[in-house]
Amino acid sequence: MKMEYHNPVLLKETVDGLNIKEDGVYVDVTFGGGGHSKEILSRLGENGKLFAFDQDQDAIENAIDDPRFKLISQNFRHIKKFLRFYGIKKVDGILGDFGVSSHQFDVAERGFSLRFEADLDMRMDQEGAVSAYNVVNEYSEKDLQSVLSLYGEVRNAKAIAARIVEVREEQPIKTTEELHVALKRFLPTHREHKILAQIYQAIRIEVNQEIEVLKEFLLATTEILETGGRISFISYHSLEDRLVKRFIRNGLFEGEPEKDFYGRAEVPFKKVGGLIIPSNQEIKTNNRARSAKLRIAERL
Repeated sequence: MKMEYHNPVLLKETVDGLNIKEDGVYVDVTFGGGGHSKEILSRLGENGKLFAFDQDQDAIENAIDDPRFKLISQNFRHIKKFLRFYGIKKVDGILGDFGVSSHQFDVAERGFSLRFEADLDMRMDQEGAVSAYNVVNEYSEKDLQSVLSLYGEVRNAKAIAARIVEVREEQPIKTTEELHVALKRFLPTHREHKILAQIYQAIRIEVNQEIEVLKEFLLATTEILETGGRISFISYHSLEDRLVKRFIRNGLFEGEPEKDFYGRAEVPFKKVGGLIIPSNQEIKTNNRARSAKLRIAERL
C-alpha cells in the first residue's frame, strides 16, 4: 500500500540544480514519497538511470515502476558500496533532501512529532537497534547533556539532563507525554514548543546518527561524482547546513585545505549559484518548507 506523503520541497529548483543529462545516471538518496525521483525520471531519456535510497520501510511502498529506476532499501551512508554492487562507479548527479519526512512526523506512533503521544522511538530505520527510549533511559547524564547541547543547542542542557536522570530513576520514561511531564519546569508556555523541538531534534539526531551519516555520505560524493557532476542538497537545520556549506567550500568539515606552491587550495567542488530558500507561497502551501535551505555544487 502506498503511503501518503506531502509535496516535495523546492521540487523544481532542486532538480534544476542537477542539470539533468538525458542519458545520465542520478541518485536520489532520500526517496520518501518519490516526488523528487519522479521529476528526475521525467527529464531522463530511455537510456538514463536513477537509483534511490531510503531506509524507511514506509518509503519502500512508494517504489516507482519504471525500468530506469532502482530503489535500494538502505541508509545513504552506504551509497558507494551499493552503487558498486549494481555496477555503477560514477554518477552525474546526487540529490538529497535531508531530515525527517513529513510522513514520519505525521505518523503518530513513530514518535517524531510534538503533536502526538507515542512511545519514544524516532528511528528512521524501524529496525534500528537504538531508539529514543534507549537515549532517554540509558545514556549517562554527561552523555545526555552532550547530545542536547551539541545537536539541539539546548540552553539548559545540563539541568535538563539531570532532570531526566532523576525522573527515570523512579521509573522509565516511555512516551513523549511522559517526557513532556518530566521536563515541565523547563517549558514556559510561551517557549514550550521551541524548547521541545530542540530537545526532540537532539534525540532524533543521536538515534539516527544523522551527523556521522551525513559526513560519511559527503566524503563519498567526491569519489562517485563524475567531473562536472552536480550535488543538490536541502538541509533543514543549522548543523546540517553548516556541514554541507563547509564541505562544498573546501572539502573538509574543520580546518582549512592545503594550498599548493602558488597558494591555491585544491577543493572538490565549485558552488553553483547562491543559497536558495522557498518562496512565501511555497511555505504557505507546505509548512515543512519554512526552514529549507538548498545548496548546489559541481564536481571539479
